[in-house]
Amino acid sequence: MKTIIGKMLLAAGLCAATLPAFAEIVVIVNPKNPATRMFSEQAAQFFVGKSALFTPVEFNEGAAIRTEFYSKVLQKEPAQVKAIWSKLVFTGKGTAPKEYNSAAEVKKAVAADVSAIGYIEKSAVDDSVKVILTVQ
Repeated sequence: MKTIIGKMLLAAGLCAATLPAFAEIVVIVNPKNPATRMFSEQAAQFFVGKSALFTPVEFNEGAAIRTEFYSKVLQKEPAQVKAIWSKLVFTGKGTAPKEYNSAAEVKKAVAADVSAIGYIEKSAVDDSVKVILTVQ
């Protein structure tokens, strides 16, 4: 019995160790954007279509950073967010965010649009974008 429990705990630990963990995720905007700080609750509104003040820029579906961002900032699973956007698009009340493959592409899209908002790992930040929120 003890060996079974031990093996289960070991397996759980190994599974957790294989999940990618991001040191820090930051929410970014164009440096010319007047926003300087934002709370998670505010950022969440843009990524679920509740506010059109900023244009959200996303990582592709299935990206680990996207799942972690949704969990920490939106408190939602990717399927829940997809359902929200599907309804908004279907009813004509919104346009789903553009999706990109990498932090470099997200950063480039945000740097090119004053109204864009996105998220990347803090280690990928440079002068082309401005950090307005560090995700905890």
